[in-house]
Amino acid sequence: MIASLRGILIESSPGSCVIEAAGVGYLVSISGHTARDLPEPGGEVFLRTRQVVREDALMLFGFADAEELKLFDLMIGVSGVGPKLALAVLSGIKPAALSRAIRDEQLGALVAIPGTGRKTAERLVMELRDKLDLAAQPGAAEGRDGGVLPRSEQFDDAVAALVRLGYTATQAKEVVRAVAAGGEALSVETLVRRSLASLSKSIAAR
Repeated sequence: MIASLRGILIESSPGSCVIEAAGVGYLVSISGHTARDLPEPGGEVFLRTRQVVREDALMLFGFADAEELKLFDLMIGVSGVGPKLALAVLSGIKPAALSRAIRDEQLGALVAIPGTGRKTAERLVMELRDKLDLAAQPGAAEGRDGGVLPRSEQFDDAVAALVRLGYTATQAKEVVRAVAAGGEALSVETLVRRSLASLSKSIAAR
C-alpha cells in the first residue's frame, strides 16, 4: 500500500498529475482542491495517497491534506460511491464545507455538486452524518459525564420534537446542541423547553 508520495511534479491537469519519485513516474488522480495546491512543474510535492486496486486497474489517489483523505475514505465506504465519484465530490466543495453539509443534512448543497444526484446526497448524509457529527465535538470519543452528546437518544428526541413544532432540522440541531453544550444531564423535556426559550429570544431580537 502506497500511503504517501514525495517527489518532483512532472505535469498536472485538473484531475491528475504525474510525480517522479526515485526515477519512477506515478500517475495520481487528484481533486480540484489538491490541484490548486500543487507547485509549478519541477517543484517538489508531497501528497497523502490511497491506493485502490480493481480487477482491471491499479489506481492511486492523492490528497493535499489529511482532512481531504479522511473524507475520501469515508465516502468510498458508502454504498454506491466509488473512488472516482468521491474525488468528484471533493472537487466540487471544500473539505470543511462538505463535512458541514453532511452533518447539517444540507441536501441542496450536496446535490449542487456536479455528478452528485439526490440519492447519492441522501446516502452520504444517512451513512456519514453520525461519524462526522461526533468527530466534530471536542472530547466526543471519551464522552462527557452525564452530558447530552449529539446523536444521543435525548438529542435526537429533542430535535424531532422541535421539527414537529415547525422548525427546520438545521435550526433544531443548532439550538439543541447549544443548549446541551454545558455537559449537564438534561431530560428531553428540559432540552425542548430551553431550546424553545432560546429560539423565542432569537426571534424577538431580530
